[in-house]
Amino acid sequence: MSESNRKSYTDFNVELLEKEKQKKKLKKPDRYKVILINDDYTPQEFVVYVLAVVFRKSMDESRQIMWRAHTEGSAVCGVYSLDIARTKVAEVHKLADDAGHPLQCQLAKEEEE
Repeated sequence: MSESNRKSYTDFNVELLEKEKQKKKLKKPDRYKVILINDDYTPQEFVVYVLAVVFRKSMDESRQIMWRAHTEGSAVCGVYSLDIARTKVAEVHKLADDAGHPLQCQLAKEEEE
């Protein structure tokens, strides 16, 4: 191998440092809030059930989230990656539709700090 084709140890170190800098520039994936929307028709007990089943909340947490949605108009159920958040919304809507309730939830992109 000729001298011009060989990389020095220092050249490899410089390349490694550049790769490390590029890794640090990678952005974390966006996160999405799943927001429960209050309505005047869905029974509170059903909302608590959905929160426990879909979002794996304890009964106390489920009641708190349900009450926040009831009194404030909406409440955050959790924050997830986009795919998981979409799945959670679909699960809520499916359970509500199957039970004949108009319960709705929506996604909102979480603000970066």
